[in-house]
Amino acid sequence: GMGNSHIDITESYISSKAGKIGGEQLTMTQFPFYGTCTTYCEDKTITCSAASGTAIACGQKTYYSRLGCDKDYNRLESMAYNLKEEGYKIGILSSVPINHATPAAFYASVKSRSDGYGIIQQIPESGFEFIGGSGIQDMYGEDGNQLKADKYLEQRGYEVCFGEEEFHEAADTCEKIVLCQYKNKDGNPKTYASDEDEDKTDMSLATMLKLAIEHLGEEEPFFIMCEGGEIDWAGHSNLTMPMIDAVIKFDDAIAVAYEFYKQHPEETLIVVTADHETGGITIGQGESWSNTFIDWAKIEENWEKEKGNCYKDAKANREFNEAAHIGWTTSYHTGGAVPVYSIGKGAEKFAGRIDNAEIKGKILEIVK
Repeated sequence: GMGNSHIDITESYISSKAGKIGGEQLTMTQFPFYGTCTTYCEDKTITCSAASGTAIACGQKTYYSRLGCDKDYNRLESMAYNLKEEGYKIGILSSVPINHATPAAFYASVKSRSDGYGIIQQIPESGFEFIGGSGIQDMYGEDGNQLKADKYLEQRGYEVCFGEEEFHEAADTCEKIVLCQYKNKDGNPKTYASDEDEDKTDMSLATMLKLAIEHLGEEEPFFIMCEGGEIDWAGHSNLTMPMIDAVIKFDDAIAVAYEFYKQHPEETLIVVTADHETGGITIGQGESWSNTFIDWAKIEENWEKEKGNCYKDAKANREFNEAAHIGWTTSYHTGGAVPVYSIGKGAEKFAGRIDNAEIKGKILEIVK
């Protein structure tokens, strides 16, 4: 869900924290190569996460809501499978559930992204070494009568860990691991976790990425897909401050990847992009010429007072955004191109204008 304006607004905010109008940068925007990526799917101008995730992972456009399959429901193979065949270890992780559309596009093929339990059933078939996320949607299946998903995975060779402590207890003795947040051990994760819902036991996305790298090791090549999915969720709700927080947390994970790159610059590639833009956010809104200064200190002060109402009431949130001079055009996705930032081996291939269905081919060309 991260478009160019999500980046611009976040950098405006972090600049204000440094006492500036602008100029402060996220880690990702400091990468040497920049491009844009079109996101339309085969049958719609504005895509969904399933179709876009499929295009990125599998290198082929598909119909809206299809996941890991073409318009005729034929299975498509993701780059993660191609790389595993070449001897790569695989990590798939997200700040949202492990069977959500984007992570699932790299290991599953289902007629509809809503088949959460069917997606989980395909993890053992993948054999991927690390799967991580906030939790598991449809833990007992859509009808609520299936074997609990973590038990299903454990019976088929995966160690399922809830929280960092369980991960460290199991990591040395298991080859394949699923890692989720501790608080989601006994039920489905929330559709959207606000900052009021955060738990001290929660792992950050940056921490989860560190654990993934630790588990995969450095003796063999590895591929990791790491998603900051809460950017999209905040965008759907037009929640400005949680969106900024989600971008910063995603960038914290990118900083972890960048530190690894600095140790292995000749053999590491980092590509940062999005499946689509969510919310149509803008810096500035309304008809007044006076709305040209974004007072982040005032916005933060108002957010602390109003966030409870904003989470519960769309009208209160809209009034908050209007007062902040932040515009949102939709509660859904938009058809705008998304940014691509890259660094490392072959990164120049991602500069300029590309389409999301080209990403798989470019990555496989580089690794060969």
